[in-house]
Amino acid sequence: MVNTAWLHTFCTLVEVGHFTRTAERLHMTQSGVSQQVRKLEDQLGHPLLVREGKQFALTDAGERLYREGRQVLLALQNLEQSVGEDPAYEGLVRIMSPGSVGLRLYPQLLALQRQHPALVIDYRFAPNADVENAIADDEVDIGLMTSVSAREEVSCKPVATEALLLVTPAGIARPGWDQLMELGFIDHPDGAHHAGLLLGANYPEFEHTGMFRQHGFSNQISLILEPVSMGLGFTVLPAFAVEAFPKPGLVKSHRLARPVSETLYLGSRRHRVLPKRVDTVVSEIMKLL
Repeated sequence: MVNTAWLHTFCTLVEVGHFTRTAERLHMTQSGVSQQVRKLEDQLGHPLLVREGKQFALTDAGERLYREGRQVLLALQNLEQSVGEDPAYEGLVRIMSPGSVGLRLYPQLLALQRQHPALVIDYRFAPNADVENAIADDEVDIGLMTSVSAREEVSCKPVATEALLLVTPAGIARPGWDQLMELGFIDHPDGAHHAGLLLGANYPEFEHTGMFRQHGFSNQISLILEPVSMGLGFTVLPAFAVEAFPKPGLVKSHRLARPVSETLYLGSRRHRVLPKRVDTVVSEIMKLL
């Protein structure tokens, strides 16, 4: 393999045309320049220069080496620059979060991508356990969760809170316990957990969601309020999911006497230095939450 330091010296000599000035440019001695050219000749097994006192001319091998070697050195220089680049608005950013916060963030992050088309947003909706596993397995760059990860590979920090809201059909102004019992519950994957937190803090009668007649279930975060809007029941959802519902006039959200919120945590792989493009997205997320 050609020694790139010797090749660089040889190509500089060809371009400068003088041993002394080449030595000055490369901060070497003149004898050092001569030694590296001779080592290159020995390595290749061909003379590269015809020396005539302080002047020289290139042999055919020297011409070929300079022509092709200059391209190699340029490619190596470009490679070094490319590896060192860390653009803030280019490249893929992989994000995962539960559905509610995803409904809040994803459209806004697409707007960011529209401003910077070289930035690519890959957003996945998933429950907390899947988010932390994806972070630990390096399948995503960042993730948002409503609980702190117990995995050693995942670093978490609190970034926001999200209120839990009781949501009923629009005609109900102040939902009492009897009204909830009459309405029935629209369940979802986190329904029992969310209802337990909010209703348990505000209704002494509440024990568990099994007390209500189940009047529906959906695992699609954007569709959970559809049956509520049709008067088929009530549910408990995080605020971002309620805000994203496209028919706000058909439902009513209630902030109860004892508010309950979930903390949102931003997770990333521990000890990993995030690229600038991920920092860009994190900054945008912080503005939106």
